[in-house]
Amino acid sequence: MNGQTEPRMTIGRLARKVGVGAETLRYYERLGLLCPERRTQSNYRLYGPDAEHRLSFIRRAQSLGFSLDGIRELLSLHDRADAGAGEVKAIAERRILEIESRLEDLERMRRGLETLSAQCEGSGPVDDCPILAALSGPGDP
Repeated sequence: MNGQTEPRMTIGRLARKVGVGAETLRYYERLGLLCPERRTQSNYRLYGPDAEHRLSFIRRAQSLGFSLDGIRELLSLHDRADAGAGEVKAIAERRILEIESRLEDLERMRRGLETLSAQCEGSGPVDDCPILAALSGPGDP
């Protein structure tokens, strides 16, 4: 790049570039996920080129269902030279178990709704609706 450094971006410019709100970037900063490279004399945040890469990492991790705490953990490992791939794999496998558990919950919910829906004729007064009756009564549907 001809020996020049890449220009620094203000929070607004970075937010527009990656398609998130400036408040999201401030939130990520409060959580320790993102850090401005420096601040101007007027206290404006200035982000370097690494910020855009970090935000892409965050968004991809979110698309895989990682929580912000999980993302912080992954970023911490990414930033540590002494971290091992096994630590990252353990986090990914833990996330897989969470997803499997969630899928089991969703399947249970689907079966319950299917049972209730099959009991409902879809006509008549709402007071006779077995779905509402099951949701209003005690215990599991």
